[in-house]
Amino acid sequence: MTTTTGAPLPTRRTPVALARGLLTGGVVGTSLAALVVGGIVENVPLFVTGLVLPAVYGLLFFLAGMPRRAREAAVVPRTALAMIESLEAVGGESSDIPVRFELTVAPDDGPAYRVEITQDINLVDLSDYRPRGVVVVQYPPDRPWRVRIVKRPAPEWEDRAASARLDSAPGTARAAAPPEGCAFGFIVLFGLLLGAAVVILLFRADLFDRDDTARPPSAARPSVSSTSSTTVLSSASGTVALGPGRSFLDKGELDRAVGSLTRGGDTHHALTVVVQERLLSVVFSPTGTRTPGLDPRALPYDRFPALVEEATTTLGVRSPRTWQITADRLTGSLVIRVVVTGPEGTASLEANGQGKVVRRAPAR
Repeated sequence: MTTTTGAPLPTRRTPVALARGLLTGGVVGTSLAALVVGGIVENVPLFVTGLVLPAVYGLLFFLAGMPRRAREAAVVPRTALAMIESLEAVGGESSDIPVRFELTVAPDDGPAYRVEITQDINLVDLSDYRPRGVVVVQYPPDRPWRVRIVKRPAPEWEDRAASARLDSAPGTARAAAPPEGCAFGFIVLFGLLLGAAVVILLFRADLFDRDDTARPPSAARPSVSSTSSTTVLSSASGTVALGPGRSFLDKGELDRAVGSLTRGGDTHHALTVVVQERLLSVVFSPTGTRTPGLDPRALPYDRFPALVEEATTTLGVRSPRTWQITADRLTGSLVIRVVVTGPEGTASLEANGQGKVVRRAPAR
């Protein structure tokens, strides 16, 4: 924590947190490798494992975090007055829009400090918030950077806010979440690579000893490589990797990549579409099965940059390291998920088939 308001808080990067980061990276790497390898070698149990593993891990992670959330909920938050130094709307398409506030918080029992937060504010109430205005806030005693504006404070606090005059805290007196450091990111990356390597090693015989020369051209298509991108296509899956300096958020990149994977016209429906900064992966629906599929050409790719922008700027991840978009119809309707990770944790949002955000899960 970088603040001059009191004794520094202990860092969060405990061995347990590092082990959790290793496990999370391992699950992500194993799941992605299982989807790709299972599609290539047409191994249905492996493919299903790649789909089920993240859901099971997410459920276990949720259940394991229940005692911690219960302890946090039991802590009585502190109430204080705060002055709005500045505010800026950062996006949103509904009646509640995310607004980034910079506040000077003035606790009754300690020195004032500055903090930056993002909070959803209804358009009708937006005019009530203005620079130099005083509001009532609450925050956990052990995490003063997790400030939330109280929209309907108690009458006595409302009276105090109406008559209070606060001075700005210096910029050096700033409270922020403890930085995770390089070790946590390295552990997550190591876990991801380790999980993917385990799957590839276990199924290396199926991957590298297949007799592709005996297959018809529609089932075993050659790789097409260039200095700017690499395309690998089979009857079960397809991937496109961009070269340095390019991104799938660039205009037209996704449309061209998807077109190169669906040019033949015989495998248009897919189970999942996964987009990362420079990697596109499409797993096609197996022939003869009635699994819920989607047309990869019909996704709202023009909305993807805006979805990534919103996920990386409005959900509490101030220093995003990785992002990933996954589109599927496993629940019946088309769901587009954007997951972003950074020092503050993992955040996500979900959008419908038109690219409109329907659910947000800020970083915790």
